[in-house]
Amino acid sequence: MTDTRSSRRQRNAPTINDVARHAGVSPMTVSRVINGEQVVRPATKAKVDAAIVALNYAPSAAARSLAGGDELRIGLLYSNPSSSYLSEFLVGSLDQASRSGVDLVVEKWDEQTSVKAVVDHLLRGRINGVILPPPLCDLEEMVAALKAADIPAVAVATGRAPGDLAAVSIDDFQAAYEMTRHLITLGHSRIGFVKGNPNQTASGKRFEGYLAALSEANLPVLDELIAQGYFTYRSGLDAAEQILSLLDPPTAIFASNDDMAAATVAIAHRSGLDVPGDLTVCGFDDTSLATTIWPELTTIRQPISDMSRAAVEVLVRLLKGRRGADMASEHLVLAHKLVRRQSDAAPRMRPRLGVR
Repeated sequence: MTDTRSSRRQRNAPTINDVARHAGVSPMTVSRVINGEQVVRPATKAKVDAAIVALNYAPSAAARSLAGGDELRIGLLYSNPSSSYLSEFLVGSLDQASRSGVDLVVEKWDEQTSVKAVVDHLLRGRINGVILPPPLCDLEEMVAALKAADIPAVAVATGRAPGDLAAVSIDDFQAAYEMTRHLITLGHSRIGFVKGNPNQTASGKRFEGYLAALSEANLPVLDELIAQGYFTYRSGLDAAEQILSLLDPPTAIFASNDDMAAATVAIAHRSGLDVPGDLTVCGFDDTSLATTIWPELTTIRQPISDMSRAAVEVLVRLLKGRRGADMASEHLVLAHKLVRRQSDAAPRMRPRLGVR
């Protein structure tokens, strides 16, 4: 009987996960406190110490080894409507996780699930750090909740300014400026623009790049040529219909991602327009979709797989403490490229501005 009670007590013994949940922090933070690392804030250490006492927790050898990186588990939290984008993101992150010797746990989040529930789930799953692709990279409630739980995170493809969150991105402003400038150089003066989802900071940067190129060329900004999209194919269809229904439609449309650009090509074809003869269409991202439609899209190549690889590298270094505290605000900016294919050309004739 005594052995049975002893066995039951051992099975019910608190774990490092229990301590993490009780203190509202990550298992990695608990391990760092156990190992006496100095990188933990005093207030956080006090919460962990209190949880250890309250639960009568006895650290195991596995818990002590966690800070050394032996059991790193990285979470990839996603909520992206573009399957092409997510596919490339997964390829890069899975590859780098394998190279780095860490476990990658892929979790989907939707708006029906509370942020608190997501963070609690990550803590229960012993997730040490999180990769945040768009749009979650710009969800302030999520970022704040991860910080409060002491779960390090790296934002990917964000347009936010460098600050207290590590990030990997491209220069979205410059990329959109270059594409718009390219269209102007081809001879286009009425250039439509399909905006990205307003809940993503990169969308604003791309729109600003479009505006800057127009301003530099002394071309007016015409509200009728600008439509709101949401980075989905469906929203691209609606935006393209809106712009192409004008009495004086543009000779070129620049969409903020390839999904919306592909939708624009579909609407153009349905309207009897030749692409690029009657209408030039350009996209952004250079996902697989850009080369699976006809004509193939001229687009901005955003190195999605490389960005996700870099994010895993940054997070692993952060978790293993190879660099100082400043690393939490590290912001890597990778190179982009304008890729010309078959969807752009000079306009057949230059319409006068304002003609109805």
